[in-house]
Amino acid sequence: MESLFESELKVINMGLEGFAETLKERGTAVMHVRWQPPAMGDDDLLSLLDKLK
Repeated sequence: MESLFESELKVINMGLEGFAETLKERGTAVMHVRWQPPAMGDDDLLSLLDKLK
């Protein structure tokens, strides 16, 4: 487990881009993935999308 914290961090950030920006500013290798919950978290819309599947 200690070796995990001794190696260089490489981060995949999903969601809030601000987290990726902060890591980049600190010199961390980071890839930002734009992601949001299906149907923007709206349960009714998600139910309709499930029916389309």
